Amino acid sequence: MTRIAILVSFVFLAFQLAAQSTWNVEATDIDPDNYYGVTLANGMVGIVSSPEPMRVNDVVLNGVYDYYQRGRVSNILKTFNHVNMNLDVDGHRVGRGQISNYRQTLDMKKAELITTFDVGDKVSVTHRMMSLRHLPFTALTTVTITAKQDVRITPMSVIEAPVHLQDVRNYYAEIDRPHVSIPLMTSVGLSPSGKHKVAASNAFIFEEPHGSEPRLIHEDWDYNVHHTKFHKSLQTGQSYTFSVVSSACSTEHYEDPHNEAERLSIFAALEGRERLEKRHYAAWEELWESDIIIEGDEEAQKDVRFALYHLYSFARAGTAYSLSPMGLSGLGYNGHIFWDTELWMYPPLAILQPDIAKSLLEYRYERLDAAKMNAFSHGYDGAMYPWESAGDGSEDTPVWALTGPFQHHISGCIAWAHWKYYQITEDKEWLKERGWPILKEVAKFWVSRVDRVGPGQYNIDNVIGANEWEENIDNNAFTNGMAKTVLAYATQAVEELGMVADPDWMHVADNIPILQFEDGVTRENRTYEGVMIKQADVNLLAYPLDVITDRDQIKKDLDFYTPRMAPDGPAMGNSVLAALYARLGETDKSYELFKKSYEPNKVPPFGVISETAGGTNPYFATGAGGMLQTVLAGIGGLKITDEGIIQSEGALPKQWKKLTITGVGPDKKTFVIE
Repeated sequence: MTRIAILVSFVFLAFQLAAQSTWNVEATDIDPDNYYGVTLANGMVGIVSSPEPMRVNDVVLNGVYDYYQRGRVSNILKTFNHVNMNLDVDGHRVGRGQISNYRQTLDMKKAELITTFDVGDKVSVTHRMMSLRHLPFTALTTVTITAKQDVRITPMSVIEAPVHLQDVRNYYAEIDRPHVSIPLMTSVGLSPSGKHKVAASNAFIFEEPHGSEPRLIHEDWDYNVHHTKFHKSLQTGQSYTFSVVSSACSTEHYEDPHNEAERLSIFAALEGRERLEKRHYAAWEELWESDIIIEGDEEAQKDVRFALYHLYSFARAGTAYSLSPMGLSGLGYNGHIFWDTELWMYPPLAILQPDIAKSLLEYRYERLDAAKMNAFSHGYDGAMYPWESAGDGSEDTPVWALTGPFQHHISGCIAWAHWKYYQITEDKEWLKERGWPILKEVAKFWVSRVDRVGPGQYNIDNVIGANEWEENIDNNAFTNGMAKTVLAYATQAVEELGMVADPDWMHVADNIPILQFEDGVTRENRTYEGVMIKQADVNLLAYPLDVITDRDQIKKDLDFYTPRMAPDGPAMGNSVLAALYARLGETDKSYELFKKSYEPNKVPPFGVISETAGGTNPYFATGAGGMLQTVLAGIGGLKITDEGIIQSEGALPKQWKKLTITGVGPDKKTFVIE
């Protein structure tokens, strides 16, 4: 081989390794006392990794809520841990104290967590897990054990019940056919109040011909734990591979979850490992057709992909489930649905995955009647959506938090998101059947909500805005700006459907004030005097609302509020500032705030982000949505308009050579900034 050929080969290999590194998130220095797991999820079942070998911390079921004695409000349900395993080597249980070279790697492209370790000088283990994208209730785990010397191994598939599940029943059966035997280990229980029945079932997949598989032994250890195991002798250098499929569901999803969980595991077992993997990988490959590609900054590329991975993992098309601030990563914020969905996580999904975004909107449509009841209860017309929503769409905010009765801007955020979906898709049938009913009822809410003092003084008093540290204030900038915006959108929707708009809607919108200080800076609320703020409020009027479009006004407001952002505020505040600085062409300031919006929030060992810098409540999907908006709408210049998704002039930071955004909108367009 010539020198030139060697050089070309080396460069190509280096390029391949660099490209692969931006898809993999690795954890090697694993401290079990300072460990925040990464989540494998498919929009229905979230599985959170553990520092312990072959085990996970939590399994979370989407859409299932009940009362945990964690206060007087509901909580998203942690269900059976049905993917755990134990391993005995020569009769000794393997734990962290017996292993070395422990490494966990999330392959984002394949949505697969790969864990490897050695057990002394006896065996090497590779443990691969995925929450199958094409089978929403099923996970696949594959284990390969390689002997370093002659050994006897005893792998065990374990189902464990968390302490809050009631009336737990464990079952085991084998379905025998001439060509195959399917072992089924199942657990069934009730949620804490008995509201839901939950079930989990799993089955081994062996790669030997039928009749030569290992003999399975089922053992009940306690009412909340049982396992199925087998023994296998391996000779030096021999490798052995087996898989387990695990399904979980509840009465939220099926009338009979016990039988359905078993049916789903039987189906997956008979599909076989290779077919399951192939379909899972293909589903994720389709998702990754909508990607953000950054050239020149590998760290930012990986971080952006990590954010996309989480949003793609936590939601799915064809459902009516939404996104909580922590997605499916645990019990943070009780798994409730806030404005975080519509204003922060929804826009990146609407741009890159409109079908997934549609599911988030369907969640709100199915709870429109509850929002109308909430408005009625507070003396208003139309629909007043709850600040915290869970199963039935009624208010689920803890009583001690004033955000429940007073953070009214959420109704505007929901209507705003519905109009944005129509702008992107131009789906008039959807607008008529889904978008318009919500826009209409939210418009009715706002015209009943204002106090009509006089011209230019249709005040919205006694609210909490985006900056939640200012409670029970009048004429909040963001609340008023959102009300004006959605009244205009509702009017536009009426005209789009060939009907006549209520003239009072625009009359009210035109008279809702946006306050200013004497020097022209937009004032956050009537009594605001410049104190530290939790997060951006006024600046949201420039993006994403476009209520303020004058560049000088945007700059004036940024200069005033940026230094007033609290260092312990949530991540998304800095991201909206970063987007606005990018739109103004101040790329250095934009990049600084972009990095600040998430880097200080990373926690070990994977760098999943918490809500605040130094916080310990990951994964903060709201922050992921914010930083992605910086890239898409700020640096990338994308805008959602009546003409669909268009691109204005972008603002590439000097650290990046090129930004490519693929798979945008229903037409899967590509936008480039160089």
